[in-house]
Amino acid sequence: MIIGLIKTMRPKQWVKNVFAFAPLIFDVKLFDPRYLARTIVGAGLLCLVSGVVYIINDLVDIEQDRRHPKKQKRPLASGQVNAGAAIVAAIIIPLIALPAGFLLDPGFGAILTGYLLLQIAYSFWLKNVVIVDVMVIAAGFLLRVAAGVPLVDAERFSPWLYVCMTLLALLIGFGKRRHELVLLKENANTHRKSLQEYSLSLLDHIISIVTASTLVAYAFYTFSAPNLPPNYTMMLTIPFVLYGIFRLLYLIHVKEMGGAPEEIALTDRPLQATFLLWGLSVVIVMYVLPLLTE
Repeated sequence: MIIGLIKTMRPKQWVKNVFAFAPLIFDVKLFDPRYLARTIVGAGLLCLVSGVVYIINDLVDIEQDRRHPKKQKRPLASGQVNAGAAIVAAIIIPLIALPAGFLLDPGFGAILTGYLLLQIAYSFWLKNVVIVDVMVIAAGFLLRVAAGVPLVDAERFSPWLYVCMTLLALLIGFGKRRHELVLLKENANTHRKSLQEYSLSLLDHIISIVTASTLVAYAFYTFSAPNLPPNYTMMLTIPFVLYGIFRLLYLIHVKEMGGAPEEIALTDRPLQATFLLWGLSVVIVMYVLPLLTE
């Protein structure tokens, strides 16, 4: 049951909490031991709280998951974990994680609490509201980034990164809805109420708009953010972002892999290589080149 409970908390999904490191990196404090340690602890607390969200979500969706071709294998839906144990875990973990978050930093604790409340609202209500359901998912990513800001006392973190993160999360979220619609077909509305309000045509239009907006927003960031090197070298990272988004669209539309973004991130080698090269180029632009030009 303990193994099943850990599976219910979706450890693979915890990779999303890497976005809490964005303020640490982009505020040029990656190699500051104090801020690095605070961010690591904060990301760990985010993992625990997001794990609680998945427990609550599976408790609410247990009957729908039993009718889903893949989700019926989840520990709660399959009976590996009983509902009572899951409820106890969903109560105890926040009682530990939230106070720890406030001890780490009051601002971080407030964001962590807001994240949990928003996701609970999503599990019980907002996930059934068309378009709003995906916007709440995007808000969850945005709060992950925002949670890292007070942990590093960020002074030069550009608001453009909030915009880019929100748009990228919307792209991932609408891609996931498209995958669910294709996978479940006529049974889509029995799994998620909001799916009956979507169509492939609508989702394809939205994905196109969000894709273009993401690329434009990132381009604006690379030459307008005040904390970047004045020689616009951050623009050299744009090709990696272009390829990464195009690769994601390929996986969504051709390979029909949009249903599990965390699996894409952990298994698709070209996407992993692109993310690695983008991260390396960001470190060179923000950390190495300024030292060479001094």
